[in-house]
Amino acid sequence: MSTLVKPFAALRPGREHAAAVVAPPYDVIDADEARGLAADRPLSFLHISRPEIDLPPGTDPHSDEVYARGAANLDRLRRDGVLVRERAPAFYVYRMTMDTPAGPHTQTGIACVASVRAYERDIIRKHELTRPDKENDRVRNIDSLNAQTGPVLTAYRADAVLRALLDDASHDRPLFEVDGPQRVRHTVWRVDAPAAIERIGAAFETLGTLYIADGHHRSAAAARVAESRRGAGAGEDASHEYFLTVAFPHDEMRILDYNRAVADLNGLTPQRLLERLAGTFEVRKTAGRAKPPHPGAFGMYLDGEWYALELQAAEIPADPVASLDVSLLQDRVISPLLGVDDPRTDTRIAFVGGVRGLEELERLVDGGRAAVAFALHPTRMEQLMAVADAERLMPPKSTWFEPKLADGLLSHVLD
Repeated sequence: MSTLVKPFAALRPGREHAAAVVAPPYDVIDADEARGLAADRPLSFLHISRPEIDLPPGTDPHSDEVYARGAANLDRLRRDGVLVRERAPAFYVYRMTMDTPAGPHTQTGIACVASVRAYERDIIRKHELTRPDKENDRVRNIDSLNAQTGPVLTAYRADAVLRALLDDASHDRPLFEVDGPQRVRHTVWRVDAPAAIERIGAAFETLGTLYIADGHHRSAAAARVAESRRGAGAGEDASHEYFLTVAFPHDEMRILDYNRAVADLNGLTPQRLLERLAGTFEVRKTAGRAKPPHPGAFGMYLDGEWYALELQAAEIPADPVASLDVSLLQDRVISPLLGVDDPRTDTRIAFVGGVRGLEELERLVDGGRAAVAFALHPTRMEQLMAVADAERLMPPKSTWFEPKLADGLLSHVLD
């Protein structure tokens, strides 16, 4: 059996309840949005992942009362038979299908639990820092529920053996097929035949590495919980030594652009900013929205006009971090010209997920909330893996993965 991943006995909704339970990830919506989405939906997993919605508005989401309410709501759904525990460990084929402007996008991965010790040894590789407050929240969430309910999105280098195994396992009737948020269809099959489990585990062992794509706070929190529960006779195979993940082949994952908007021009006029940019970029006004066609190209919305900015290939360094478009924009424009030196803490900069479209950048500037906005070409999975392999960190807000995994469909109980 693999020392990287293993099957698990999932806590999941019954087929008849899956549509009522499925919920967006806890961290992509605020409390007001969660309250609206869960209205008249008593079985929604938001009552567990965002339990403050069941308490008076203004309740501190990190209070003891909130975590206790989440645990009580989970117990209620289990007691009422809405969520059921699998009898034996299994892998689960997990497919997401999403309509996009280019046509349907489908990605098929494997839901499993991944080794915390492999994470600690950087065999499961990271590419960004975590915030202590968000990490602390996830630690308390796991401890109060005694379960991991939000899967970590991971990737592995595409592998023909695993692709064939997942294809074979997804021909039977699924456990459930449900339409989730953002018009994403989630389909899950159980793989519990011993021979199939053995083959999938062996394939992951051959791969040897996973890459965290989205869920650094969840995985870091799981490692902290594992560390706190070690000892007292618990071995390396204890349930707390693993965290919930869904792993996809890297060539099926879809990264959208993660754009930037800056509140002011740092004392420059629009004309002076254009002049300064012309010293580094080829600058060209465009008739419509300037969507970057390739790495090293940027769109800029300024004073009601779109501009295309382009760096020559010779100007792009070979370093895996410095060559990222988010780094190029930060190092050539946002820091030296606009004065935002630390995008993690400077409130003058806002980050806009590409799922909102370039029209969101126009809305921010035209509405006066930003003075200038930049459209970026999406980071590629190969770039993310190169940064992680070099044991480096990506700049903040470098990737926006879409579609996103749903909460509530598969949870890992810490026995």
